[in-house]
Order: sequence, then structure tokens, then C-alpha cells
Amino acid sequence: MNTRILVVDDDPELRALLQSYLGNQGYTVDTACDGQEMRERLQQQTPDLLILDLMLPGEDGLSLCRNLRAASRLPILMLTARGDDMDRIIGLEMGADDYLPKPFNPRELLARIKSILRRAQDHRDAPARRLTFAGWSMDLAAHHLIGADGVVVALSSGEFKLLRLLAETPNCVFSRDQLMDALAGRDASPFDRTIDVMISRLRRRLGDDARDPELIKTVRSEGYMLAASVERQA
Repeated sequence: MNTRILVVDDDPELRALLQSYLGNQGYTVDTACDGQEMRERLQQQTPDLLILDLMLPGEDGLSLCRNLRAASRLPILMLTARGDDMDRIIGLEMGADDYLPKPFNPRELLARIKSILRRAQDHRDAPARRLTFAGWSMDLAAHHLIGADGVVVALSSGEFKLLRLLAETPNCVFSRDQLMDALAGRDASPFDRTIDVMISRLRRRLGDDARDPELIKTVRSEGYMLAASVERQA
């Protein structure tokens, strides 16, 4: 089955470039210039992957990404302006599977697309499970974090992915590169603080003291780990 990609960007030259380049790589490519046209395309046919520009006229890419993720697991690659670290962090937290700063090399875009599609397939093939630790429960099918009182704690898509990785291999130290690879399929750049910011937010969600965390511990010069016993349920 042919893989279909929807490119949403207000730059007509970039849309034409990606449609030509990705089409030559064997993908079927549709395009849209803004959120309204994107919704029209999605109603006509659901793509296998969405390439979504952050800066769009009208509703911006972050808002579109958040609304899409609330109703769909459609893989999303977000295009951002170079240097906008906070936008990239928010993009991942809103549910984007990866981000790519502009300007970019089309071959790097192709590599990111292949990585996202591969991870999406792995996710579809994985059986539904539940992980429990320290009074918390992670419903991996519903993407819910549930407290001991039964209340669902709101996590962004990126936060859930990060906590899941830590919980699936507890008491194991993960470097920032390993965690970024799990979130976005690549290593972290030397000045990328995405993982540190998301770990800090996860600790707040879990009620973990940032000054002396008991659950998500920092291992100096190495990375982070979940210091807890985890039970797995099929």
C-alpha cells in the first residue's frame, strides 16, 4: 500500500518542493496551506503522516497539533524556525513525533519520515499493557497515567512517551541522547534542553520533589532513571 503524506505549510514553493521530492521517493503527497485546508484534506482521506509547519496563518501549528492529538494518533512531523527551542519542546509535548528546524536538507527530512513511520508501525504491533509503580498506573493503550485515587493525571503525549520508556526499564540510567532518540528518533544536540525540561515537568506531575526526587532520579553526568519497582500487566 502506498504511503500518503499531507504537507501543511503556507510557503507554496516549499509545498511544491516537498511534493516533488517525496513523490520521487515513492510517497503520495497532498498539500494544504493552512489549518482549514488541512481539515478538508483530512476529511477526504487520512494520511499516514502529517508534516505540519509551526507558523501558519490563522490557527498555528501547535494548536492544530494539540487538537489532532486529542482525537488521533496520526504521526506528526513539525517544522519549526531554527533556534526556537521552547517551540520544539512544546511541539513534542503537544504530541508531535519529531520536529525539524528550517531550513533543512530534504534527505534529513526523508530520514525523519522513515523513522517516524517505523516507530508508528512498531507501536501498532505492540500489545496493550499496563505498568504500575509507586501507586501510579500507566494504561499504555489509552495513554493514561492514573493515580492511587483513580484520578487520571493529564500528561502530554511527549511526557507519556518519556515516562513509559523510564517505566519499561526501571532502575536503568538513560542518557539524554537515548531519551531524545525514543521521543524523536535521533540524538539530542549539545544545547538542546528538551529532555531536562520534560523531566522537570514529569516530576511535578508525579509529585516528585525537584530538589530531592525519589522517583525520577538524576544520575550525574549520565542521565535519568526511574527508581521504582514496576509491575507489568498484559
